[in-house]
Amino acid sequence: MEDLGSDAGQVQPIFISIDPERDRALGIDDYTAAFHPAILGLAGDQVATAAAASSFRIYFEREEDDAAPDGYTMSHSPGLFLIGPDGQWLRQYAYGTPAEDILSDLKERF
Repeated sequence: MEDLGSDAGQVQPIFISIDPERDRALGIDDYTAAFHPAILGLAGDQVATAAAASSFRIYFEREEDDAAPDGYTMSHSPGLFLIGPDGQWLRQYAYGTPAEDILSDLKERF
């Protein structure tokens, strides 16, 4: 991860699964590492998943699909959130926000 300054340290990216049973079976760590090795993948039980989705206001639902692997897909809203070191919500980035814009915002904040 890019160092955002001597005072800020590093940003810890976290991926929260909306399909924890399948994601754990497929290897959530391998999945997140394919994007970047510093991403921490989290997969709780169904209750914890629903609570996390609710707190971030994320929609998710299992949709049966005979053509999909395992016979279903997961429909969900996209979400990329910036949470401060104190746990406070700072910002949500819209789907498709260029990486350069996110990095610029992080450098301004930290």
